[in-house]
Amino acid sequence: MLKIDSKDCMIAMTDFTAWSLEIQRRTEQTLDHLLPPTNIAPERLHDAMRYAVLGGGKRVRALLAHAAGALCAADANKLDIAASAVEMIHAYSLVHDDMPCMDDDDLRRGKPSCHKQYDDATALLVGDALQTLAFQTLATAEQRLDFTAEQQLKMLSTLAIASGSRGMAGGQAIDLASVGKELTQLELEYMHIHKTGALIRASALLGAYCAEQEDLAKIAAIHQYSEAIGLAFQVVDDILDTEADTATLGKTAGKDADSNKPTYVTILGITRAKALANELHENALAALQPFGDEASRLRQLALFIMQRSF
Repeated sequence: MLKIDSKDCMIAMTDFTAWSLEIQRRTEQTLDHLLPPTNIAPERLHDAMRYAVLGGGKRVRALLAHAAGALCAADANKLDIAASAVEMIHAYSLVHDDMPCMDDDDLRRGKPSCHKQYDDATALLVGDALQTLAFQTLATAEQRLDFTAEQQLKMLSTLAIASGSRGMAGGQAIDLASVGKELTQLELEYMHIHKTGALIRASALLGAYCAEQEDLAKIAAIHQYSEAIGLAFQVVDDILDTEADTATLGKTAGKDADSNKPTYVTILGITRAKALANELHENALAALQPFGDEASRLRQLALFIMQRSF
């Protein structure tokens, strides 16, 4: 079990559950509104898009956008837009990640992966369509809310970089090229800074960019926090892949080991991997220290990420 300070745990869980459920509800409602309905052609594609996005997942990236936005006093309705955009990108990445040409997994969020429920071609198009819809959502946000052009451009650029070859897609390419190889800890960290960490950082930064006034000190802290918690998220994922079962994970347990992929557990061992996760958690909290109670949601979310299965 990961070592978490009991006092921090008590503080974090007082109202975090109620808050997170409300954010998850808001995100689900916003996504339901933004996704094309199934009675509009092409009906099968739209049905598959909704299957891939709605009714599952912890919405960690949406929670990050809202928690960072709370530190920067951003409007909750604007944060719904940012949160939905990053959740679309995340869902697209999962759909493509599960396909036979990538990680080839038949289970996602406790139900058949998109390509198993539909077919490979439909799953490919689902990912393509969700990616473009995410950027359309940010590009047309001023039609619904009072976003400035500067805000929109900054958010679009941040999400694009985090999703592309210098972010998530690049990290996935490195991941595929690393199967069967022995990586150093630094090489593994570089991969996950891109594959997992880039979208986590973007989620938090998009939340900060929703604020009416930019606070550079808070944005810098959010960047530092999200870098640390993004890596911690991946370390915990690797631990879960070793220790949790399929029902807990909602995806096939032990998949990384079966695929001969390098992980923090294979490189460091389970004990050192847990120690690293704790160290990264402490680094994330240290970045928030100057902001006191204003950063309580981000602190609670960091604890949630650490404890989500332990």
